[in-house]
Amino acid sequence: MKEDELIKSVEDRIIAIEERNKRVEGDKAWGTCTLKKVLIIVFTYIFAVLYLKIADTTNPWLGAVVPCVGFFLSTQSINVIKKWWIKNYHK
Repeated sequence: MKEDELIKSVEDRIIAIEERNKRVEGDKAWGTCTLKKVLIIVFTYIFAVLYLKIADTTNPWLGAVVPCVGFFLSTQSINVIKKWWIKNYHK
């Protein structure tokens, strides 16, 4: 009976590891997907417009573009910086 219990325990652990791996793969995929970046840009724009309207600035619709462009540019350059950092500092 002990051998059967050991096999069952190992099978349960393998199933748990496979489920965890699926979750991790999903998190990694979400972290790099375009939809996430687009949603952050859209939400940033909406909140910036609301803030600029409340602050009663001139042309909040145009002013809200600035943080969105900043976010977009940062997402485009982050991979270059990451590769450089890994090459030079993460050894």
